[in-house]
Amino acid sequence: MNTSTRNQGLSGPVKEQTVLEMQGVSKVIKGKAIVDNLSFDIQRGEIIGLLGPNGAGKTTTIRMMTGLIRMSGGDVLVHGHSIQKDFKRAISQIGAIIENPEFYPHMSGYDNLKQYLRMSDGAGESRIDEVVELVGLQEAMNKKVKAYSLGMRQRLGIAQALLHSPKLLILDEPTNGLDPAGIREMRDYMRKIAEVEGIAILISSHMLAEIEQICHRAVVIQNGKLVTVTRIAEAAEARSEVSLTIRVDKVEQARTVAGELQGVQVTGTDEAHSELHVSLPDGTVPELVAALSEAKVGVYRITENKQSLEDDFLKWTGGNRIA
Repeated sequence: MNTSTRNQGLSGPVKEQTVLEMQGVSKVIKGKAIVDNLSFDIQRGEIIGLLGPNGAGKTTTIRMMTGLIRMSGGDVLVHGHSIQKDFKRAISQIGAIIENPEFYPHMSGYDNLKQYLRMSDGAGESRIDEVVELVGLQEAMNKKVKAYSLGMRQRLGIAQALLHSPKLLILDEPTNGLDPAGIREMRDYMRKIAEVEGIAILISSHMLAEIEQICHRAVVIQNGKLVTVTRIAEAAEARSEVSLTIRVDKVEQARTVAGELQGVQVTGTDEAHSELHVSLPDGTVPELVAALSEAKVGVYRITENKQSLEDDFLKWTGGNRIA
């Protein structure tokens, strides 16, 4: 398994505790392995993105996690309970929105949640107030659901999935169809759910930019097999090496100055655009800027060259389109 690191500054899981364990899970249909010996885990308060091209096995994986289809091999443990051997206790730890959430449109948001609560074991009406606050729907609970926007319906669906206090929340395309404001709102509420309730969240999405902003790690699968688990959120200070493009007024002189500094590697120059390309430890950047200034080299712009999750995804999957 290949593991890489990206730096975003998103806080980590609230406490290390394994909530989900995929243990060599496989699904074979008509002799073809749709999911092939898939293993990964999710910790308490961690937000994980499940990524893969068309036909990678994402939906099949989620359906096996939730017991909607049988596994051909392996097992899924949810908070220590086996989906195979102890389904009732395992599934009681999961809240999920696999497709669009469905409600009674003529009833209020509150009455919809109350109706669902009657089917949940051990949860009182006070739990409704808790989950409604988590998803920010306090002002809309007395409105009929048919008057809700798409974003409000999505949040009501998440509130419903949280009513029984699950350890794991599974969301399939939670921002699909939302406008930019709705996407940002949904992102904020998912962070709040993970941090306040300590709930682990698995998100299956084709929106790589969103995964990059919200998730702690991404699990990438292709042809049913695990390609990589990459850590997305790390403190920025954990970075050791950075790649920079520096626009200057004297490229060759800048190249000479940079080449004389210990730890600085000149990776190239672009005379046409007056740019110097370097790779160096993060802590050496001020030293390089000071050396260029002392040598009377004018610095107009410094740009960090970051590889996006999309770039990495295309590299891992050989350019296959995500969906």
